[in-house]
Formats: sequence, structure tokens, C-alpha cells
Amino acid sequence: MQPRIRPEITHYTYRVTWSAEDDEFVATCVEFPSLSWLASSQTEALQGLQVLVREVIVDLEEQGEQVPQPFAERHYSGRFNLRVGESLHRKLATQAAEDGMSLNQYVLRKLGAA
Repeated sequence: MQPRIRPEITHYTYRVTWSAEDDEFVATCVEFPSLSWLASSQTEALQGLQVLVREVIVDLEEQGEQVPQPFAERHYSGRFNLRVGESLHRKLATQAAEDGMSLNQYVLRKLGAA
């Protein structure tokens, strides 16, 4: 069994936004949705959350739990299956045909516009 390599903290997906409710900036991490950090500046919020993420990763490793891999380092095949109801499938297929494209091309266009 190969030893696990600890992910680079800066490779995770962070967002820092202003919270009017808290009157501070709040940093969040997509891979750790339950974590956040409030601070008076964007930089402090991001740095505080990165320290917290590092501590959580150490704790997860010590407990033998899985550490989330950064989205940027995950492999994506470019394929996913989606089940929809019969009426929506019919509607999408009809709209695709009316636009002169395959259902796959039509759905890709719609997803890209979202």
C-alpha cells in the first residue's frame, strides 16, 4: 500500500465573498463545504481558512478518514449520465431537432449557457 500524499492546500477551490450579515469577508472551500472563516479582509479570510483546512486534513489523516482531493487534481472523463422524465426527454429532443442539432449538442449548448 502506497502512503497517501497530502494534497497541496493551495490547490483547493476557495471563494471569498463579503457577508453583509456578518459585516466581514467569509472564505469558503468547495471541497470542505462545512468550513468557513470570517475576517475583516479578503486576504485574512483566505489565509485563516487555509490554516483551518490544513488542520482538518491532519485530523482526517490521524483518524484514518479520506481526505478530499482538490477538484483541480481530479480526473474527469467528460461523460456523465443523467436520467430525466419522458416528457422532458421528448421536449429536449424536439427542441434539438428544431434547432438542427443532436440532442447531445443541444444539451451541451444549454449547459454551457448556464
